[in-house]
Amino acid sequence: MTTYVITVPGTFVQGISDTQRLELEQKLRPQDPKNTDLGESEELSLLTHQDDGNAFSVRLEVEASGHAEAETEAVRLVTTALRDSGFTEQDAPLGPAAVTGIDREF
Repeated sequence: MTTYVITVPGTFVQGISDTQRLELEQKLRPQDPKNTDLGESEELSLLTHQDDGNAFSVRLEVEASGHAEAETEAVRLVTTALRDSGFTEQDAPLGPAAVTGIDREF
């Protein structure tokens, strides 16, 4: 298994309150990429939200055997956290996930 850092972009159609943001970050905290060597050295943020718009990106640490599996798992985790924070898929549509880092020993 390999540890991947996956970025999942999206848009908060109606915006996000500070309370919703904190709740979403708490739900995603176990997958915080700062737990990896890459995340720590790159100072990766779990949730980045554009102040001048509704675009956001979530960066997650995911253990998987391949990049496709890691991307699928990251989307599942983000979708679940959004839903549990009160966002439907229409309230916060997601873009395609992408591998933005691999943290493994060679």
